Amino acid sequence: MSVAIKLSDALTQEAKLYAAISHRSVPKQIEYWSRMGKLAEENPDLPFSFIQETLLALEESKDATQRSAYQFG
Repeated sequence: MSVAIKLSDALTQEAKLYAAISHRSVPKQIEYWSRMGKLAEENPDLPFSFIQETLLALEESKDATQRSAYQFG
């Protein structure tokens, strides 16, 4: 469900810069910040980098070409 919201010019300009760096659209950049902020708030003891790496691992696990069997020993 899409909802129209008003955002400050400062936020959208900053989002535009970060979106370009990250190869995202401005709305996707704001969604990313929202998601990361929510996860950081829900997990105050976890470092931001750990949250990012966990999300990356979850995305990689969805891609069958990235999976390989773990070799013990």
